Parts: sequence; C-alpha cells; structure tokens
Amino acid sequence: MKRVGVLGAGSWGTALAVHLAGAGGHAVRLWARDPALARSLAERRENPEYLREVEIPPGVEPTSEMADLAGSDVVLLVVPSHGFRAVLRQFLATPAVAADGRPLVLVSATKGIESDSLARMSQVAAEETSRVGQPLRFAALAGPSFAPELARNVPSLVVIASEVPGLATEIREALSTPALRLYSSPDVVGVELGGATKNVIAIAAGILSGLGLGHNTLAALITRGLHEITRLGVACGGQPRTFAGLAGLGDLVLTCTGALSRNRRTGMELAAGKTLAEITGETPMVAEGIRNSAAIARLAALRGVEMPITEQVVAVLYQDKDPRRAVEELMTRGLKAEAEL
Repeated sequence: MKRVGVLGAGSWGTALAVHLAGAGGHAVRLWARDPALARSLAERRENPEYLREVEIPPGVEPTSEMADLAGSDVVLLVVPSHGFRAVLRQFLATPAVAADGRPLVLVSATKGIESDSLARMSQVAAEETSRVGQPLRFAALAGPSFAPELARNVPSLVVIASEVPGLATEIREALSTPALRLYSSPDVVGVELGGATKNVIAIAAGILSGLGLGHNTLAALITRGLHEITRLGVACGGQPRTFAGLAGLGDLVLTCTGALSRNRRTGMELAAGKTLAEITGETPMVAEGIRNSAAIARLAALRGVEMPITEQVVAVLYQDKDPRRAVEELMTRGLKAEAEL
C-alpha cells in the first residue's frame, strides 16, 4: 500500500496526507474539491485555511481531478458525513476509477452518520459500491487524533477496523509510522459509532466549560457520556470493549478536553450566548456534532436507547434551550443505580 489516495483536503485529510507522505514515505495524491485550492496547495505547499503552519512535503501531490487517484492501493475518504455519499458516488463514476478492475480498498476517516438515512459510512459505502457493481474492501479509522498534532508528528494512536478478514491487519502494517500507531479491530460498528457520538458529548463538555463549571462536572459528563455512547453502540451491534478503547474513551476524552476540539469550542460559544448561525458562519471547518446530534438522537429513539445528554444538546442547539437549564435538568433527573443501562 505505497500509493495512497486521500479524498478531502480539509484539516484532517491534509494532516493524514502530510503524515503518510512525510513520516510514512508513501506517495500520496490529495484531492480537493476546489481547483483553486488544489493549485494553491501545489504551489504554496501549505493549507493555511485548514491547517496552518504545516508544510506539505514533496510526497503529496494535490489535485482536483479524481482520475488522478485511480490506481491507488488504498483510498482514504476524509470528508464530513453529509458529503460522504456524494463524494464517493462521484469517485466511483470517474471512468479511470471504474476501469481499474481491482476491489476498492476504502478507508473512512469520517466521524459521523448520515442525517437522513441514519446510515453509518460503512453502510453508505456498501450501498454506493453495490449500486455500480464495484467490489469493496472497507475499513474505518478513528481514535484520539487532532489534525495539527498528527501533521507535526506528535505521537498518536488510532484504530483501524474492518470486517474483511485480514484487511485491518494489512492496513495497520502498511500505514503505521514511528509517530502513528494503528491498532486493528473487527468492530466496524463500534469504531464508527464511537467516533460519531463523542462529538455530541464534546459539545456538552464545551457548554460546561463555557458556563464556568468545574472538573467534577466535566469528569461526570465524560463518564456518563461514555455510558450513553456504549449503550447506543451495543444496541446497534458494537462490541462493549471497543468503547473502552481508543475509538471510544480515548477519542471522547480528547474531544471533551482538548483546546483544538471544534465541537468543544462550539459548546463554549453556545454557553457564551452565540447563535448556531453565528458559530457555523465563523469558520469553514465542520463541527460534526452539530449536525450529528439530531441524527444520533433519532437513531437512539429508533433503538430504544436513552441518551439524556444527547437530548439536551439537541435542545440547546435547535430549540433555543438555555444551557444552564439543560444542566439543571440533567442533574435533577430521576435517581437510579449506576449500572443500569
């Protein structure tokens, strides 16, 4: 897997491309939707809009032509969940890609679910490849990893999950570097839902910080948030141990406490009185938890899973609920034994 294609030149896609080319020695082609951005990346060798003060190494070839990614040994799809299906469909329709003949080795680095269908990215990928008769070997990547830190080779650990026998191990061995350690897993459901749901809890964590509440409250939120994530994940077929690992607890702690977390920052701005329109209009970057909160709440309702923190985040985001009132309601819920699911 020396030839790597990356679909998506936002902060995370650029960071993965930079790291895999620089620390991993891979030949990486990085696709950007905007031709002007692709030209800028190629000429300036930096992406200041999404990943400041990081040099793009010679091993990364920016492009706005999907055909340039044909022949890649592995393709990383790194776009927001609401754009995943459209980008994949466009990629599969590219003549050079369709003519490749080999099964598509696709790694999703997207942390979210589809808002309308409530599908995970593995389900979207299966639907889209089946529609055109493209053989698929799918894996999901998640774990505690901020893009700027990975791009600067800060030691990071993530999980690669696949239900295809041997694929997670193959990708683990191919893409691990001295600064990026991959662990393999067969639990695609758990890894995908851990990565999606932690963003919602991180918005709640930001609200607590913005309200000036203390470490007691934050620790409790993270713990109970993990309880919610695990309940939903297991109800959807995930393995409980996954949520105690990097794609569950690890990613949750990072996103709830790290200053680089966009979802945490969203919560802090909500606590400061900013509207959702103001928050989303200030940056081109996507806080996945905003859109995914409502989708995850719907998925939980369909599965009969209680997620009170998620429900309160939805109310603050979309029903103009006062953040302090949301905290009060969580604190005054009916009392129960901790182990109750």
